[in-house]
Amino acid sequence: MTTAALDLTTDVVELTRALVDIPSESGDEAVLADAVETALRALPHLTVERIGHSVVARTSLGRAERVIVAGHLDTVPAAGNLPARLADDRLYGLGACDMKGGVAVALRLAATLTAPTRDLTYVFYECEEVEGDRNGLHRIAGERPELLLDADLAVLMEPSDAGVEAGCQGVLCADVTVRGERAHTARAWMGVNAAHRSAEVLRRLADHVPEKVVIDGLEYREGLSAVAVRAGVAGNVVPDECVISLNARFAPSRSPEEAMAYVRGIIPEQYEFEVTEVVPGALPGLDRPAVASLVDYLGATPRPKLGWTDVARFTSLGVPALNFGPGDPVLAHTAGEFVEVGQLEECERKLGEWLRG
Repeated sequence: MTTAALDLTTDVVELTRALVDIPSESGDEAVLADAVETALRALPHLTVERIGHSVVARTSLGRAERVIVAGHLDTVPAAGNLPARLADDRLYGLGACDMKGGVAVALRLAATLTAPTRDLTYVFYECEEVEGDRNGLHRIAGERPELLLDADLAVLMEPSDAGVEAGCQGVLCADVTVRGERAHTARAWMGVNAAHRSAEVLRRLADHVPEKVVIDGLEYREGLSAVAVRAGVAGNVVPDECVISLNARFAPSRSPEEAMAYVRGIIPEQYEFEVTEVVPGALPGLDRPAVASLVDYLGATPRPKLGWTDVARFTSLGVPALNFGPGDPVLAHTAGEFVEVGQLEECERKLGEWLRG
């Protein structure tokens, strides 16, 4: 098996480059997880556990608070963007933004913070970019919840432009099925065209004005979109079924049940409505002491997270969480993704200073 080594004494930029150059597409994180585990086990102030291709490292100093610093090891598939390259104070490469820059910051903190004022749990996990039941954080929460439940705050190193993104939206996916009746297209009047009937549903979606929900002073803009329309069995057959797939992003103040009822109320009653997935969002939690302390220290104006991240998983465990990491989230998953050198250095410095007290 291929092996790789990580030098945690190098600076955060070179460490990010090294991480990018170890391929770790979702489901293929073993080599990178091995390298992370080996590097962390060499640090005597940490206890390290391996769960699948996820690695958890913890301090045990008896501090009054515990903070989780977490990041996923996997990336989306490559798009001609390996190996990493440094140009104009930007590090380019697969996962540089999402989120090996954040992982590098966390690894540097793990190596250098030997006596923090808060106990620390570092979580480097697999399969964040794919379906939720494969998510390494989901597995840790199911098999070893005690590794996560004793924390007062989780900092997810997702790209946030080195700012604070609090909470996150929930996600609902559903299929709307419009029925018709087949006929030969030469005698189309003898059938009922389900694709044509679906226009009513699509019109409802096009006319819908998503709500803007303010929570803790943060405005979460909801969204409801048709993302696929499927109909037809052959070029000479009037379709008897049309399925419209929906994706809704709802404010974290809505429960999954409330989100389902809300979206169902927009779709005409005569059409079938099947929810295929729904996951709750996460409230900002800006009033929680550890969250308020970090936000105040950073001097940042929190922004709402428009999207879903694993802050929701931490929140479901009763651990308040926020996103704080290097990289512009707009660049995530793009062929030209990069992370600013200045943001790598700033995130390491600021988070390290807060944790040192």
